[in-house]
Parts: sequence; structure tokens; C-alpha cells
Amino acid sequence: MTDLAPTRDHIELAGSVRKLLEKRSDSQAVRNAFNTFDAELWSTLCEQMGVAALAIPEEGGGAGFTLAETYVVLEELGRALTPSPLLASLVASAALDGGPLVQRIAAGTVATLAWSGVTGPVDAPVRVTFSDGKLTGSVAPVLYGDVAEILLVVATHDEGVGLFSVAPSSVTRTKVAGLDPTLTFADLELDGVTAETITLDAAAALAHAHRVGTLATAALQVGCAQRGLDMTVEYTKQRSQFGRPIGSFQALKHRMADLLVLVQMSRAGAWAAVQAHVHDTPGLDRLASAAGSYCSDAAVAVAGETVQLHGGIAITWEHDAHLVLKRAQALNQLFGLPHQHRANLLR
Repeated sequence: MTDLAPTRDHIELAGSVRKLLEKRSDSQAVRNAFNTFDAELWSTLCEQMGVAALAIPEEGGGAGFTLAETYVVLEELGRALTPSPLLASLVASAALDGGPLVQRIAAGTVATLAWSGVTGPVDAPVRVTFSDGKLTGSVAPVLYGDVAEILLVVATHDEGVGLFSVAPSSVTRTKVAGLDPTLTFADLELDGVTAETITLDAAAALAHAHRVGTLATAALQVGCAQRGLDMTVEYTKQRSQFGRPIGSFQALKHRMADLLVLVQMSRAGAWAAVQAHVHDTPGLDRLASAAGSYCSDAAVAVAGETVQLHGGIAITWEHDAHLVLKRAQALNQLFGLPHQHRANLLR
């Protein structure tokens, strides 16, 4: 049965994750983890809350829950702007159908999927080829490709597209700077790298992984937008002009009300799409595309208004508003742009 809204268990899970992040991932902790992630926090999230295992079946070494529970965690990570490899590991596990690699991911080993579809639409061109047991080509950029211990690579071959596993040490990985310092990327070069074949027919697995990535990114976007709204409301209560808090001015009230609508609509759309995915509801791909489009645009819009309503202080390095803006812009580039998702709705 579809949960039209988060259940009490979901709310309690969100509360537990939020409480931990308030202690371990405040503004300064986020800045300390720029261009990497807090390995100790990631270990705590995996060992004490099992976040990497939530969406993995019990027979695969996971907790046996669903993407809905992972969505709850991701929204809280998005709200805290926490640098975390959960998105990359989740997408990698979604491309696999059980096996020892999935068990390692469930235990917290960082994994990533080196595929152009992570930073583009599902039909983005693949520039790696597989022949005689070896991979040759390049993938750029790869989410958490600089630190992943499990490296899955998508490559073309004579009969289609396959999924392969390679030893990270055999690949040339060049870390690249991104707009958002809370996400890390690397360019990968493969020159005759020996690969283990996972499947030579990966089309369905990649479509599934892309949908999971779209919904997981939407969760991060909802959390990011919520952070921007919360910051803005709090600031307008404190900032005074003409002898009164600026939040009391009707024009600003209306603008913040519009932001609330964007946040709530994003959350509702993303949650509906996640539930459709969990229950394999007809039209789930359309719902995922709708969520991907709306949540991307909404997060960018809320982030922009966050900066505007904070004024000049919001563009200073010391203020978190610019982190919200950078996170929103960076997430906008993952798993297809909004207009590409909207094009899917017309097919």
C-alpha cells in the first residue's frame, strides 16, 4: 500500500538523522569536509543507522527496507548540506543485482558508477569500450570517483552496453574542482584496464539506476531548499529596518510564502515518485521525471531567493547562503537537466 505521506517510522528516522547531523555536521564541520567527506561521520551513519544498507535487500546483506527510507536520510543530508558519498553508493548498488559488491556497499564501502548518465540523461553517450576483457576510454566527471573503493564502469561492446568492475588502482583518477565544495568529482582514464564483467546487457539496470539517482537527487534538492527557506525565515526575523523586523513586511512575507509552496510541492512530488518506485506503480518513470524537473527548478529558485532576501551578506564566504546556492546548482546537473526530464514527459 502506498504511503501518501511519511509514516511515524519515517519521521522518527528523520529525527534521529537530524539530531546526529546537528551535532556532527554543523556549518563549520561542513566546511572542514570541503572537497572530501567526513569519514568518521560516514562510519557512524553506516554502523549505527545503517544508511548505506537501507535500500538493499536482506539477502544482499542489506537492511531490507526501501528507497523511501533512504529518501528520508538523503533529505536530512541535503538540509544539513553534509558532504556524503551516500548518493554515489546508492546509485552504484542500484545498478547491481546482488553479489559480494552489494554486500560491501551495504557495509559502508564507498562505491560509484562511472557512467555519463550520472551527469546527464539516461541516453548520454558512453565513451568507454570493452574488448578482450579490457576497458579503454574516459569518463568525466565521476561522482566521488576520487575516493570510491568500488568502481563500476559502463562500457560499450559489439552487442550493446555492459557493466564492469575494475580495481580503482588500475585507473588514472584526476580529482577535479567543482562549483559545490560539498560534492567531489574525478576524471577517469582507462587504458587497457582489466575488467570483471558484471553483465553484458546493462540497459535495464542502468535505466533503474538512473531513476534511483534522479529520485535520490530530488531528496537532496528538497533538503537543500528547506535549508534555504529555514535560513531565510530566521534571518528576516532578526534583521531590522525602519524599527521593525524585515520579515514583518508584507512584500517579503509573500516572497517567503512562495518559497514555502516550492518546498512543499517539491517534497510532495518527490515523495509520490519514490512511492511509485517502491510499489512499481504504472507511470513511475513519468513521476520520476516530473520530480526531477520540478525539484531541480525549485531548489535553484529557492537558493536564489535565499541570497536575495539575505542581501549582501549572503555572498560572503563566511555565510552559508552561498553554499545553498552552489549545492542547488550542482545538483541541477545530475541525472539530467530539468528540460530533459520535461522532454521525457512528452514521449
